[in-house]
Amino acid sequence: MAKQKPHLNVVFVGHVDHGKSTLMGRLLYETGTISKQDLDKNKKIAEELGKATFEYAYATDETVEERKRGITIELSHKKFQTPNYEVTLIDAPGHKDFVKNMITGASQADAAILIVAAPEGVQQQTMEHIFLCKTQGVKQIAVAINKMDAVKYDQARYETIKKELSELFMRVGYKPDDIIFIPTSALDPEATNVKVKGVKTPWYTGPTLFERIDSFKLPEKPVNLPLRIPIQDVYSITGIGTVPVGKVETGVLKIGQKIVFMPEKAAGEVKTIEMHHEQIQSAEPGDNIGFNVRGVGKADIHRGSVAGPAEAPPTVAKQFTAQIMVLQHPTVITVGYTPVLHCGTSQTACKIAEIKAKLDPKTGQIKEQKPDFIKRGDAAIVVFEPMKPMVIERKADIPQLSTFAIRDMGMTIGAGMCTELVKA
Repeated sequence: MAKQKPHLNVVFVGHVDHGKSTLMGRLLYETGTISKQDLDKNKKIAEELGKATFEYAYATDETVEERKRGITIELSHKKFQTPNYEVTLIDAPGHKDFVKNMITGASQADAAILIVAAPEGVQQQTMEHIFLCKTQGVKQIAVAINKMDAVKYDQARYETIKKELSELFMRVGYKPDDIIFIPTSALDPEATNVKVKGVKTPWYTGPTLFERIDSFKLPEKPVNLPLRIPIQDVYSITGIGTVPVGKVETGVLKIGQKIVFMPEKAAGEVKTIEMHHEQIQSAEPGDNIGFNVRGVGKADIHRGSVAGPAEAPPTVAKQFTAQIMVLQHPTVITVGYTPVLHCGTSQTACKIAEIKAKLDPKTGQIKEQKPDFIKRGDAAIVVFEPMKPMVIERKADIPQLSTFAIRDMGMTIGAGMCTELVKA
């Protein structure tokens, strides 16, 4: 069956317990994607697990552990329709232990909804998620200031959070004027501003969450760049064979095409491509797909591999220069520091071989040549050496695979962008 509407991927991100999964479940219920019967069934399970009010969250939190713990762990994808789009909602974990899954979710998205609970306001994870959306190339964000019922729909509380978030967005490089802040309540029977305008927020005149999702713009598709597909998972399916799964970042994948997976150098020919359980002839940027490749076994490739055309394979770097920004670090960062870099779907330990310069974070101008160290709030030009083969591209060549998040000690230390590299 041909696609009737363009396809939009929207990731829901936010601090743990801010009502992200519940808000998504409410949206799916309001749009008729999940039925009253499903909701009642989830309500019964939630009550049995001592998790009353979690019935909406269970629309996306489907594993036993997620339901018992009351948190999102795995990524989950749900589809629904708006007037303009066929939307895939991506539920990304908010808990700090599962940030790597959140990064994958952001990397698959065309737009993001950041959820911030009105009673708690902005938290550490909130800042981290804004930062990670930026590094993963998510250009469009809307904010749901959720649990407004818990603050009695107080406009002053809404304005305080909006002001605090606007400053954060500006620091990271988003324009607050482009961001809509929607007061929501996922548990209020009147479902404030989820699909229907809220009667309890007469002071809010903007769109509902549903309307804002429908008004997101589809990013321009970089079809003229070489094909790049960071691999998220690899399955072995009986009767089909090896099926890598991932999102097409750049270029076009076609049946019959000769491709290679790097850094493993596993080469083969594309036999079939599938999206949303339907066979398609070709896949473009933004498409989350599974594809079968003749000549490539499950053990030959891994999460973090990148597929590209045999004639223009993904770049494996022996060393690369990057412009980075340090979001947080308890002490100072010096030469020899070896954090884990998340680039595409790969996670690779990379050592800082040289700190070339410290930059002014606002202008990008060089402030100090060859500093001894960098710390929280600094921008710098550094040289990284991957500890094992890693695919990364220069910003000038394929910007979609040039950005990365820097993680260590269970937190996001910073982010960066590759400007130069030495091929392995």
